[in-house]
Amino acid sequence: MTDIAVVVGAGASNGLGAALARRFAKGEFKVIVAGRTGAKVKALADEIIDSGGDAAPFNADVTSAADMNALFEFAGDTGDVKAVLYNAGNNALIPFEELTEEVFEDFWRVCCLGGFLTAKAALPALLKSDGGSLIFTGASASLRGKASFAHFASAKAGLRNLAQALAREYGPQGIHVGHVVVDGVIDGERVRTRFGDYLDQLGEDGSLNPDDMAETFWQMHHQPRNAWTHEIDIRPFKENW
Repeated sequence: MTDIAVVVGAGASNGLGAALARRFAKGEFKVIVAGRTGAKVKALADEIIDSGGDAAPFNADVTSAADMNALFEFAGDTGDVKAVLYNAGNNALIPFEELTEEVFEDFWRVCCLGGFLTAKAALPALLKSDGGSLIFTGASASLRGKASFAHFASAKAGLRNLAQALAREYGPQGIHVGHVVVDGVIDGERVRTRFGDYLDQLGEDGSLNPDDMAETFWQMHHQPRNAWTHEIDIRPFKENW
C-alpha cells in the first residue's frame, strides 16, 4: 500500500501548506492536498505531479464533519495514512471593542474546531495504518494573548491544549501527535500580498521561509518512537521573543 500524507489547509503555492505538501511528496508520500478553494488545491496537486511527485486534490471545509470524514475515507481508500498535517487557520488584528460574536466564533471554528474534526476523522485511519503522525500548526498566540488578538489567541490556545490531550491519549497507541509553534511572519502569499513592504523591511532571513519551515515538520514526523518531540517552536533569528 502507498504511504499517504494528508495536508489539511493547503492553498497558494508559496504558503506553508503547499510547502508541506511538496516536502512530503519529495519524501515519496502520495499527498492528499485538502483545502476550501478547489482551484488552489488542484493547482498545487498538479504542480507536485509535474515535478515528479504523487498528489491528489480534495476540496473540503475543515469546519464540516462530513467533509473531514469524506476526506479521510478517500485517503484510506488510496493507501495507508501515515502523516496528517493540520495547517488550516486565519488571522487578523481586531481591537476587542470591534470584535463581534460572529467573528470570534468564525476564528474558533477554523483554528480550533477544525483541528478537532480533523483529529476525529484522522486518528482511526492512523491507527488502522499501525501508527503515524498528526501534527498541528500553532502560533505564538498559542502561548500568549496579545492586545487585539483575543479571537486568534483563544482559538490557538484551544488547539494547543487539544494537541496535548491527544498526545497523551494516543501516544501510547503509536501515534505521534505534535504541535509546531510558528513565532514570526511567514513569507507567503497572504502576507506578501498585504504587507509586502513590511516583509522587505525585515530584511534577509527576517521572515519564515515556508520550505524551510516544512523541514521541521518532516523531521518531527521521522523521529524515532523513543525520542519524540511533542512541541517545537520555530522563528527567524531576528525575531524579538
